Amino acid sequence: MKQAVFLIQCQDQKGLVTKITGFFYALGLNILHCQQYTDAQEDRYFMRVKIDLRDMAITRKRLEADFAVLAAELALSYEVHYTEPIRRMAILVSKTSHCLYDLLVHTREGDLPCEIPLIVSNHPELEYVADQFRVPFYCLPVEPGRKAEQEKRLIDMLDHHRIDLVVMARYMQILSDDFIAHYPGQIINIHHAFLPAFQGANPYQRAWERGVKMIGATAHYATAELDEGPIIEQDVERISHEDDPADMKRLGKEIERRVLTRAVKAHLEHRIITSGRRTIIFAG
Repeated sequence: MKQAVFLIQCQDQKGLVTKITGFFYALGLNILHCQQYTDAQEDRYFMRVKIDLRDMAITRKRLEADFAVLAAELALSYEVHYTEPIRRMAILVSKTSHCLYDLLVHTREGDLPCEIPLIVSNHPELEYVADQFRVPFYCLPVEPGRKAEQEKRLIDMLDHHRIDLVVMARYMQILSDDFIAHYPGQIINIHHAFLPAFQGANPYQRAWERGVKMIGATAHYATAELDEGPIIEQDVERISHEDDPADMKRLGKEIERRVLTRAVKAHLEHRIITSGRRTIIFAG
């Protein structure tokens, strides 16, 4: 089904629902789904509207131009997304496979509305996983003093494949500001939720030494501020003194894979509105 999703935000005001939905009614378009939220603290309004385009008598270009007039009248900030063509997702990995497997399986099963033209890694270890799912695998090592060159090759590769979303599925490299600026709001990262307390290597060992009682994972949009981008999804599990670092690491992997997949799914289904450093996530 041909559909469009409008993600809208603005200062709260009277008549928003009537005017926005009335716009689509006047064009003879059926609203399949309409969700809204008002942030009382900031007096800000958010709306997600999914439209059936099968009976649309005008072009998409005209639809967007006409909506822009309404948006100017109401001071709306908005995005328009279409359900076709299907979005193209690239996965960046290093040496761990749990998040990669989960994304590939859910894509194959049709749970994630996307296609995966390529997997890129700075190490060769996970090529066998890509082979199992018949996805092209590229190894771009990061050599000392040549990181900028590697990123340039990576950007060229992603642009060549017309990538809409970049997913860091435990890609253990810090992306440069220039790389992130090239894909604004299009990079999703996953990491354990101990940050900033236990940075660097062996976080589960150090968390065990501190006797933590809860572990989790955070998926967020990548920004120039390391691990500080708008949070999309999180989850946690309680642990006890009986769990050793190996148990914690195993459970951490389980949390990471499901958190990342849920975040990617929300993005692909156009259910996320970013407002400053926060995200508004509408239910699927």
